[in-house]
Formats: sequence, C-alpha cells, structure tokens
Amino acid sequence: MTNGLVELFTIFILSAFVGYEVISKVTSILHTPLMSGSNAIHGVVLVGAMIVLGSAHTVGEEALGFIAVVLATLNVVGGFVVTDRMLEMFKARTPAPQDVQRKDGDLPE
Repeated sequence: MTNGLVELFTIFILSAFVGYEVISKVTSILHTPLMSGSNAIHGVVLVGAMIVLGSAHTVGEEALGFIAVVLATLNVVGGFVVTDRMLEMFKARTPAPQDVQRKDGDLPE
C-alpha cells in the first residue's frame, strides 16, 4: 500500500470510531433532530455522487459512481422514512367518537 492510502484508511477508521462514539451517546429525544440534520448531509452526498458520476470516464468509474448514487439515495430515503416514523410517535391521538345512546323515538340532531 502506498503512504497516501494508509493515511486515508487511518482517517476512515478513526472517523468511523469517533462517529460511533458520538452517535451512541445521543439521548433518544434528540434522535429526530439528529436524523433531520443527517438527511441534509446525505442530500449533499447524493449531489456530490451525481457530480462524480457525471464526470466519470471509464467503466469502473461509472460503476462506482452509480453505486454511490444508489447508496446515497437509499440513505436519504431511509432517513426520511425513519424521521417520519419518529414524528408519528409525537402526534396527538384523537379519541374515537363515542356512540350516543338514543332512546326509541328520539330524532338525531
């Protein structure tokens, strides 16, 4: 491996470790705002992947760019689905209308 590749791999491993440590310490009440923020970041990643795919010249670059676009799209869509499900938990539930007991001969109002 070249020296530059070792440096990039080290940065990747360290960032994965730091990301895991930071996310695991977040309280559950802050997960919804965190997901909204990460969806914005994933949108930027998706745009970057499309730009890279547009400037690809070889078949390998096109394949990697296509995979990057697909994975970034799944990340954005999955983030919005999870955020929507989390927000559903906080919506007020409306009670079901109770049946009104009527006597025979009463007219509905």
